[in-house]
Amino acid sequence: MTNHPLRDAKGRPLVAVTGLGIVTSLGQGQDDTWAGLTAGRSGIHAIKRFATDGLRTRIAGTVDFLDTDPLVAPALSQRFAEEAAEEAIAQSGIGARDDFPGALFIAVPPVEMEWPQRQALAEASGQDGEVTYADLQRAAASRRFDAWHDLFIFGTVADRIADRFGTKGSPISLSTACSSGATAIQLGVEAIRRGEMKAALCIGTDGSVNPESLIRFSLLSALSTQNDPPEGASKPFSKNRDGFVMGEGAAALVLEDAEAARARGARILGYVLGCGEKGDGFHRTRSSPDGAPIIAAIRAALDDAGTPPERIDTINAHGTSTPENDKMEAMGCMVVFGERMATLPISSNKSMIGHTLTAAGAIEAVVSLLTIAHGRIPPTINYAVPDPAIPLDVVTTTRDVSVARVLSNSFGFGGQNTCLVLGGEPA
Repeated sequence: MTNHPLRDAKGRPLVAVTGLGIVTSLGQGQDDTWAGLTAGRSGIHAIKRFATDGLRTRIAGTVDFLDTDPLVAPALSQRFAEEAAEEAIAQSGIGARDDFPGALFIAVPPVEMEWPQRQALAEASGQDGEVTYADLQRAAASRRFDAWHDLFIFGTVADRIADRFGTKGSPISLSTACSSGATAIQLGVEAIRRGEMKAALCIGTDGSVNPESLIRFSLLSALSTQNDPPEGASKPFSKNRDGFVMGEGAAALVLEDAEAARARGARILGYVLGCGEKGDGFHRTRSSPDGAPIIAAIRAALDDAGTPPERIDTINAHGTSTPENDKMEAMGCMVVFGERMATLPISSNKSMIGHTLTAAGAIEAVVSLLTIAHGRIPPTINYAVPDPAIPLDVVTTTRDVSVARVLSNSFGFGGQNTCLVLGGEPA
């Protein structure tokens, strides 16, 4: 990777990836997750961290092997982010362990106090009858609960990650629904292109599998209710799909100005060649029926990368396994790629790790770069009943093929759509 110019066709600094880190329900680190994905192994299982009696959905892709409070989402999100960042920074070899020479852009889930904490505050208020907001404030200010004030403030995870790894400047927290992880990468890319910094640490993290989140998504009819067997519930692009399965985890990418990375002798793992974003105010949860925002986001990413559609080798789909999303994503891809969609490989990691929500865009970017590095496309499992309305070349078993360019799609509730073009070479 040394014979290419260090700027793209638009004269901007090339953005190289020099470190990757990942935590999913399949394991901690690149090796465990990649081995699980390429083996077609599911990390989705019956939920054990809280009682699910009476719930319509009782399964998720939880990360059960890290020691932290599983019912405090910010703490879990922070722990996942720390593990992913540790791996990415170590692989990049950039700076000291606690002195990262760039900014932090981190996607975190919306922070809200969950039921167990609310109940504890109510009990601590000492009120026998109705508990007012003022009662809760007084209880929260007590010595027993003062730590919760920091824990449940949006941005706290970013502050703690910034302190842990010594990132520079004000850490940026963002939450753009299910496109958040990709948006964090986009912000890092744009900052490097503008010349504001030579490196960025971009993270997507989510530890939201708790009773309240499960019930909320269930009330939206967004979750699969096919609980048995758990590993068969997430079935993107299948005719019998009935909703997504919640997952959790994190991914981190160290981005660098390619010139700076090469100057320090870093190993370049790939490039973020293009980013496309399009907002859609059509509906809180549904996509615009004409697919225009999805189409625009894909085309914007390709244009930003200077990559024509025919140079994309595979698509890492958003592929949530909901009837609405899969149909709209397929339609958008078919408009952009035309008849080629019949032979352009497409796959969804969510079939195995579930929908990791805020972390999904970053996790799938890491998987896309591993796909390029290994020349292997992980499968979409559970694709036993193809949907004739969306004829696609869905990868059902791990496919060994040369991959130079990947389109990674992330489409969030509220019409927040972000697409990335990732490549092994810049030209």
